[in-house]
Amino acid sequence: MISTSDFNSDSTSDFDSERLFAALPEQDEPALERLRARLATEAHDAGLLDIAYRTLDTPVGPLLLAATGKGLVRVAFAVQDHSAVLRQLSDTISPRILRAPARLDEVSRQLDEYFAGRRRQFDVPLDWRLSKGFRREVLAHLPDIGYGNTASYAQVAAASGSPRAVRAVGTACATNPLPLVVPCHRVVRSDGSMGRYAGGADAKHLLLDLETAA
Repeated sequence: MISTSDFNSDSTSDFDSERLFAALPEQDEPALERLRARLATEAHDAGLLDIAYRTLDTPVGPLLLAATGKGLVRVAFAVQDHSAVLRQLSDTISPRILRAPARLDEVSRQLDEYFAGRRRQFDVPLDWRLSKGFRREVLAHLPDIGYGNTASYAQVAAASGSPRAVRAVGTACATNPLPLVVPCHRVVRSDGSMGRYAGGADAKHLLLDLETAA
């Protein structure tokens, strides 16, 4: 069984478990996956798993998905450095974090459907704790931008009740902890140019092209 000592605050638990797995004399990947699944189940049942995560291969590269008991808390692109994102989650939410893919099966399924052109909006619980104040208000309006459409930073600022806060809207989009699911890629500059995007310009172009082609 897992005890609280397996999740000490001096390290991120899954980083330690990965080193343990790497030290095994033979790499039996199916056996390792079963072991990881058992550890995740035991940690969850013991109330010791605060953040579950997995990666998902997509047309915009591998995405890191992380969830708490409240819902999806983080989506990160590879260019954002998944290891750094996990450390940030450990520091800001809890060090009791473990790779537990099954906990993110539903959001993974919906993302697969989105990239296949079969889904236009997401229906998963969200944990908004990484976004506060006006930034949270801005992000709450982004799903109102319809699939295949765009809105300018100025339009989003006006919809958020602060028409002069165009720069703040840009900051909210740039720091969106839940890209794709909360569609900041649909926000563009007033002249129609893309603007910056956490996943990179190519990823933003791909997402907008995907939606307009559907």
